[in-house]
Amino acid sequence: MSEQPLTEATLLTRIAQGEHTRQQFKRSFHNPDAVAAELAAFANSGGGTLLIGVADDGIITGLSAADVRQLNQMLSNASSQHVRPPVHPHTENVQTHAGLVMVVTVPNGLAKPYLDQQGRIWVKQGADKRHVTAREELQRMFQRGGLVYADVVPVAGTTSADLDEPAFRRYLTQHFSADTTPTELPLDALLQNLGLGDGLELNLTGLLLFGRNPLRWRPAYTIKAVAFPGTRITDTRYLDSQDISGTLPQQYTEALAFIKRNLHRVQGDQGFNSPGILEVPEIALQELLVNALVHRDYFTSASIRILVFTDRIDIISPGHLPDSLSVDDIRHGKSNRRNPTLSEHAFRLLPYRGLGSGIPRALDEWPQIELIDEVSGNQFTARVQRPKAQWVRAGEQATEQAEAPVTEQVTEQVTEQVTEQVTEQVTEQVTEQVTEQVTEQVRRLCVALGQEAKGTKELMQSLNLKHRPSFLEDYLNPALQQRFVELTQPDSPRSPTQKYRLTAQGKDLLK
Repeated sequence: MSEQPLTEATLLTRIAQGEHTRQQFKRSFHNPDAVAAELAAFANSGGGTLLIGVADDGIITGLSAADVRQLNQMLSNASSQHVRPPVHPHTENVQTHAGLVMVVTVPNGLAKPYLDQQGRIWVKQGADKRHVTAREELQRMFQRGGLVYADVVPVAGTTSADLDEPAFRRYLTQHFSADTTPTELPLDALLQNLGLGDGLELNLTGLLLFGRNPLRWRPAYTIKAVAFPGTRITDTRYLDSQDISGTLPQQYTEALAFIKRNLHRVQGDQGFNSPGILEVPEIALQELLVNALVHRDYFTSASIRILVFTDRIDIISPGHLPDSLSVDDIRHGKSNRRNPTLSEHAFRLLPYRGLGSGIPRALDEWPQIELIDEVSGNQFTARVQRPKAQWVRAGEQATEQAEAPVTEQVTEQVTEQVTEQVTEQVTEQVTEQVTEQVTEQVRRLCVALGQEAKGTKELMQSLNLKHRPSFLEDYLNPALQQRFVELTQPDSPRSPTQKYRLTAQGKDLLK
């Protein structure tokens, strides 16, 4: 069914709304360059409508038939020859009491940015337009148009000497065969073949995944994490804070650890000696963290922020959603890879699966997640609601101690109990509880080992783990330190055939 033509009454209703980002009044145009600037501004800013024959104050001045013919010719020249790439506006003439009004509708551009004949980029700002000159804003516009990607921009001044070469070589060995990536090539050539450099300098992906000191070159690409005792970001008190830097795998590991240590654990149906279950499923937190690190806007010099409140967790990423995506789209798995090279390598180093499945998986695990796309603030927030039953409240005069995580309170209470009732029985009870809290993952490792010795890869497969640093830090190293597990070749700890087995203490733990 064709659209109904505009009537004077409908037009008057629209004029009464005044000028805004999607609507502009013009008496007339006298040159195609002026028309081109308005067309480009609308195409770059989501589209809109020009009402020609209307003064700035909303009074209809009207156009004659000759005026309309002249404007149509000017509009045709401007849209095809004075805007690059060309735009395709739709026009309609409405007869009013004061003459004709030309209604020019400009669709949202699919090939941004649109430039005028002088190479300038215009965008709408309120009811007016402005010339884009800021470097970061220009880069973001070219990124949205698919003309440049931040993750492959060379990092000026870097060389392959700034790479953690042992980590990179391990990555090659684990994920690429000699047929697809000949490892005997010079390092710069290897990096270039894998899209991690240009043969001279590292690009952003190479630096963030394998750089020895990414902070030196890109100090803004970090994570700022703060845990508050209440629900307001303006609170001057805090329970915990950390500036997290390093490579993206390091940032992921430390950020996840920060969130986990500032959440409660709930007992549920588990036994008394169980350390409890994290109040928010860990898988949901993993997916949201990876999404923030891999899909953030790296043309924006700002840090990811993690804010833990008593009622929620906010994970805030620089950069709003690309124009082609909405919050509803990503809820249903639609994706637009802002950093395609980074995401291609990240799925081998982080628990990242691609295919737009991260957000839906997080929502499946924990539906109480609000996704907030802030275009004006150029940021995207994943807001995870904490279960209300776990909040610790003591009215307006609650102290930080009363609002601290439950684990901290339990530790303090048990410590006081031990101090007051120094008996062997209580001491043993506390020791058992602390050991259980510390060794949840160690016990899983011991179960995976069973009665036979196993190597690192075999253990990670048994535990369904893919991230080697997390496995070493959370599972293997604590088990070795607590003497639940021992090396089969203690005199050659770095042997490629090294395996691990349970000690007598480890076997007792399983019992």
